[in-house]
Amino acid sequence: MTTGSPIRAYPTDAQPRRPQPRRSRLRTFLPLGLAAWLVLEIWLLTVVAGATSGPVVLLILVAGFVLGGVVIKRAGRRAFQNLNEALQRGSAPRSGGGNGLMMLGGLLLMIPGLASDAIGLLLLLPPVQKAVSGFGERKLREAAGTPGTLGDAFQQARIHRPDGKVVQGEVIRDEQ
Repeated sequence: MTTGSPIRAYPTDAQPRRPQPRRSRLRTFLPLGLAAWLVLEIWLLTVVAGATSGPVVLLILVAGFVLGGVVIKRAGRRAFQNLNEALQRGSAPRSGGGNGLMMLGGLLLMIPGLASDAIGLLLLLPPVQKAVSGFGERKLREAAGTPGTLGDAFQQARIHRPDGKVVQGEVIRDEQ
């Protein structure tokens, strides 16, 4: 009986084995970090439940979920208002305001767990938002200047020829 897949009696040495590509650090440590985060959240919930009671923990989780929903709704409204005002003025929306970080804080509040709630509440504070956004902007600027990253991608251009071929090129600005 055959299964449809060929069975080789002898290995073929004609095809050399290609080395496996290395996994990035993110792909290696992300599952471990998520597992550690979940263990921390469960441990904190059990500690608080032991110190108080189960209904108190449930009340904390429900309150975090409701507060997170309110924060996300408010930040979304503010971002939509900024966009509408910018469209009426005919200019780009003003940067800052921390709407993205407020939404992230609201999302962290909605995730069940006390550690995520604490980080979500921290992200709602304006000084923390300012520090995190400044750090993020610095890292983005550094990444944009490094070859082979986001900055290089913006400098690339594609020219579509009439025969359908794509010609890769690089944009060079001649500043005089």
